[in-house]
Amino acid sequence: MSLIPRPYRVVDRREETHDTVTFVLDPAGEPVDVFAPGQFAMLYAFGVGEIPVSLSRAPGGRRLTHTVRAVGAVSRALCGLTAGAFVGVRGPFGTPWDIEAARGRDLLVIGGGIGLAPLRPLIDTVLAQPYRFGRLNVLAGARTPDDLLFKDEFPAWGKPFSAVTVDRPSDDWGGRVGVVTTLVHEARFRPGRTIAFLCGPEVMIRATARELIRRGVRPSHVQVSLERTMRCATGHCGHCQLGPLLLCRDGPVVGYDLAEPLLTVREL
Repeated sequence: MSLIPRPYRVVDRREETHDTVTFVLDPAGEPVDVFAPGQFAMLYAFGVGEIPVSLSRAPGGRRLTHTVRAVGAVSRALCGLTAGAFVGVRGPFGTPWDIEAARGRDLLVIGGGIGLAPLRPLIDTVLAQPYRFGRLNVLAGARTPDDLLFKDEFPAWGKPFSAVTVDRPSDDWGGRVGVVTTLVHEARFRPGRTIAFLCGPEVMIRATARELIRRGVRPSHVQVSLERTMRCATGHCGHCQLGPLLLCRDGPVVGYDLAEPLLTVREL
């Protein structure tokens, strides 16, 4: 783990939506350690600041891929970078998705909005070793059709089932409308032999986890990625505290059996 930002160069940039960009980064010197799907880096926009950003593509050698939505000063600065620009990278930090726990089981991968980005490395890993896993279901939700991420990749993802839904359809949208929870009944999984991976707004996580548990998925088999304000990323500053957890160190990925009681308490 690198605690000092190491320089990386932007070698590719793709605009996913009007406010979301995917970067491919190559080390300009000594690389950081290898990431696992679900972990995050602290990305530093020089002269502006740094923010936590999860990996959005399965690790490939020393190269890193991150997807950033422009919602603040640092994320806007990052989204404005072009090929050849430099960023600082610290990491890897946090707990990864427990993909090994899904071996031989069906998978439900469920993302809302930008929450689909930390799930994509998990999907990459499963698709690269399909003989190790059961049925893969990928469910995604977004505010509008224009906010959907990774649209081109969906046809290759869910085996046997993948689907997207939006909250506010456009005039030419012919797909599903509603919250992502409404897709669960269409998925093909055996509740007693399923591992679920959830990332997105907390209201989505809570509603989806409850629906899965109601259908028979064990709470400990529902893994969720949680978000709080992260500053140091090393468990020292306390900004990301959630009950007894420091999410930069003890998360962001935790089991819903642990997360459920903590998500019912309002933040101070």
